[in-house]
Amino acid sequence: MVRVSESPLQPAGLPFLKGHGTQNDFVILPDHDGRLAIGPETVAVLCDRRAGIGGDGLLRVVRSAADPVSAALADRAEWFMDYRNSDGSIAEMCGNGLRVFARYLVHAGLAEPGPLDVATRAGVLRVRIAEDAADGTPGGITVDMGAARLPGPDDVEVAVGDLRWPALNVNMGNPHAVAFVEDLDQAGDLLSAPLTSPAGAYPDGVNVEFVVDRGPRHVAMRVHERGSGETRSCGTGACAVAVAAARRDGADPAVTGESVTYTVDLPGGRLLITERPDGGVEMTGPAVIVGSGVLEPGWLAALPR
Repeated sequence: MVRVSESPLQPAGLPFLKGHGTQNDFVILPDHDGRLAIGPETVAVLCDRRAGIGGDGLLRVVRSAADPVSAALADRAEWFMDYRNSDGSIAEMCGNGLRVFARYLVHAGLAEPGPLDVATRAGVLRVRIAEDAADGTPGGITVDMGAARLPGPDDVEVAVGDLRWPALNVNMGNPHAVAFVEDLDQAGDLLSAPLTSPAGAYPDGVNVEFVVDRGPRHVAMRVHERGSGETRSCGTGACAVAVAAARRDGADPAVTGESVTYTVDLPGGRLLITERPDGGVEMTGPAVIVGSGVLEPGWLAALPR
């Protein structure tokens, strides 16, 4: 059922914004006081690129105290990023989405450049928002993504057609299978999810990254995001790729005692990923708000219920 709850916003239409981080794009729904009940069918319609606004996912902006999912985190972070994949499914985190979320808060006058804590389903994450350049170019946003986990199993494989590759299981608050390949075209069209094994390794689905080397500590990738298909960028995926590359290259900061930074090229742009000796992973990249509008009341009323 497609359903938008009754709220004071609805008679005049539902405000929305559109933003992207390295072309990973999102529908942004301001719901500061938690008045909207948005089901998966509604999210899917809003993210549909022909029948709706279009996006790789949806960011609902709500005060932590106003949502039961995040209420316990309200003393640590005022704002909760309620992230949904484009098919309406819930995801624990989205790195590019978090940068766009932070950009919205500054855009709306709800936060200032500098450090900012944001509640997510993966916990409270720290964001640092740079000041805009003198010419008005938005400053970059750095997200402390927390520590990567390598939970195993150690024999994960990824398959596309008759091709198979070993992969590293990396968890960045959401699950990733990272495979190093000879050519990114080997990933195929990524319209459907690549196969992973062993069975049961990813009971809730997985984001799959295909990676090639471009130079010293410089890689390029494509990604299939669970619930969205191939996207132009994936922040948590870029972090997982950098961690996997560091392990492959013998540059584990926990062992060497030195931070390591990888440049990660994605179809939609470039991200810088740094892993610190304490295990923390930082992602730096752009985020922009491209427009805003109002969903027409008649269109909202016509959604199936």
